[in-house]
Amino acid sequence: MAFEAEMQNHAERVNRALAMGGPKKIAQLHARGKYSARERIDRLLDTGSFLEIGRFNHSDVPGMEAKTPADSKIGGYGTIDGRRIVVVANDFTVLAATSSRIAGRKEGELKLAAAEKGFPVIYLGEAGGARMPDIMGSKGLASFGGGGHDTYLKIMSRVRRTPMITAILGECYGMPTWMACLSDFVVQLKGSAMGVSGPRVLELALGESVTDEELGGWQVHSEITGSVDRVAETEDECFMLIRRYLSYMPDHCMALAERKSVPEGSGSEMPHILDWLPEKRNRAYDMHRILECIVDRDSLFPVKPTFGQAVITALARLDGRSVGIVANQPSFNAGAMDTDGIDKVISFLCLCDSFNIPLLFFHDIPGFMVGKEAERNRVASRVMNYMNALGLLTVPRISVIVRKSYGMAFWNMCGSGCGADFLVAWPTAEMSFVDPAIAANVVHAGKSPDTDRQSEEWLQLKRQLTDDASPYGAAGLHYLHDVIDPRETRDYIAKALAICQESRTRGIGEHRLANWPTKF
Repeated sequence: MAFEAEMQNHAERVNRALAMGGPKKIAQLHARGKYSARERIDRLLDTGSFLEIGRFNHSDVPGMEAKTPADSKIGGYGTIDGRRIVVVANDFTVLAATSSRIAGRKEGELKLAAAEKGFPVIYLGEAGGARMPDIMGSKGLASFGGGGHDTYLKIMSRVRRTPMITAILGECYGMPTWMACLSDFVVQLKGSAMGVSGPRVLELALGESVTDEELGGWQVHSEITGSVDRVAETEDECFMLIRRYLSYMPDHCMALAERKSVPEGSGSEMPHILDWLPEKRNRAYDMHRILECIVDRDSLFPVKPTFGQAVITALARLDGRSVGIVANQPSFNAGAMDTDGIDKVISFLCLCDSFNIPLLFFHDIPGFMVGKEAERNRVASRVMNYMNALGLLTVPRISVIVRKSYGMAFWNMCGSGCGADFLVAWPTAEMSFVDPAIAANVVHAGKSPDTDRQSEEWLQLKRQLTDDASPYGAAGLHYLHDVIDPRETRDYIAKALAICQESRTRGIGEHRLANWPTKF
């Protein structure tokens, strides 16, 4: 065969690259129930679709060439359910997938190419921080910036043009954490950890002894920081969540998400939707039950379900169209939104505005959480940040008042004067500055002692204020577009969505929130 020596040399180099850190290190991963980086790519992507970029990369430190196949980062192009994507996977078997100049250049190039070409990008994280001694000293540190005037800035910042997803699959310190903080969707595997610096560095530098789990485990990030959107038990579940999330998203910011077929049985529970709403106005219930009646069957996909739980943010489909849902959750704090909930909603508004996803608001909120702790958590500034984000939205908005909608929260939930394309209420809606019982107490104050607050006079005042909170007063003056039968909600929203997406803009927004930071 011609060029036999050259082809033999090429085959040996390919085998070395594909072997990653070697059989022993791969076996250690498998013993811990983990996949290797290349196995992760194979399980995520459509079979045979991966085209690798930078297969023969290696460290630029003399003497490290043979020890750094692909320079610990494996990346390229592939497809998921036939859709083109860009993927980068950290190879923990090669120097704990620490970040280096060559790997950084490859990651940055792929991330920028995804934005330019209009492909979603997926980052599979399991890596230590920066590689030492590679970036020690002035030359080492400065060279990590990529060598250009703004090359590092381009890699470490983002204007949302295509969806970006990060999976936290092991120890993730440094670069995977930064990528997660730039991503639109983050899924974390139980048993993994994410943080700026790992426990070993903290103990050596600060004398602080902490475990990976305590520092940045799944409970920390899904319940306290809100940096993680979903949690998975296994790596395969992580990949399933990534594929499902992508199904709601367009490829890029200038497209709509693909309209899917409507599953059989969708909407069949609408005649019974009021069974989930208690007749007693102050009784709690699970808003998920109402949402599941309205949206396409099995399409409700909560985002950050264990963070800021007084408000639900979720992707779903209605009549086959992707939608984003912001709904108050009366089963948690009676639906009163705290500062975590506000941050959660703002992040979700940015996502939907960036990728042309219409927003549905479902009101049942007595107001925002107030008090000393709330003020120290800057509730006032966060409420106004929320309003500012709402004011920058350019995607279609449909707002439904289910039950309570009081005070400033009425406007934050896209009430009158806040840009809703369609604003309607159920006959069960209550709209007022505060709960009628509270208003009665305020009005009654000074007229009689506290012991008389349940007097006939007080009760009559409360009944009057409750009647005044009926939505028909606002509807009569055209502050609401309609008061609808709750059982017609799905059909009403489907028609409203069709109107919005058949308009001149087709429902594609101006993306004014595309560079608003979504981590907090």
